[in-house]
Amino acid sequence: MHSALWLTTCAIMVPGILWASWIDYKERRVPNWLNAAIAMAGLLAQAHFFGWQGLAAGAAGLAVGFAVLIVPWLMHGMGAGDVKLMMAIGVWLGPWLTFLSFCVGAVVGGVIAVVMILSSGRLWHAYANLATIATKVSSRSTLFTEFGSAKSFGSTSQLLPYGVPLTIGTLMVFFGQQWLIG
Repeated sequence: MHSALWLTTCAIMVPGILWASWIDYKERRVPNWLNAAIAMAGLLAQAHFFGWQGLAAGAAGLAVGFAVLIVPWLMHGMGAGDVKLMMAIGVWLGPWLTFLSFCVGAVVGGVIAVVMILSSGRLWHAYANLATIATKVSSRSTLFTEFGSAKSFGSTSQLLPYGVPLTIGTLMVFFGQQWLIG
């Protein structure tokens, strides 16, 4: 990543996604205005440093951010704010690093979910919820319905604010690629 863009990303995207994940943790939502501000700042930075090619990379990253989370959202497995946050991250990182950030964030989210389940003593609830999800995905009639949605589990589960693992995954990839290159 171009050094000036890297510094700009550190100054704008990093605090922006940290703030978004904090809000997601506290309120279980990511505000549209914050996602839009992060994305617009990313488009401006891409255009400033790379012109049309930067805008194209930002748009491709936004599309990847959308693509990796739209199906879980359609299945009612997460909120739209998480999808928009991944799209905003994509504007800054471009398509490949966005995809890697999603992958690392998914692994981090899995680890966090296991820790939450084990620390809360809800292993049997989690097992029952997984059985419900397996039923949901095994039938086209329930795949994109509220049946087995994250919110439908109510008190049997703790909702994971997915902006948190997405942010952790993004920071790991962003700083990790700089460390490996630099």
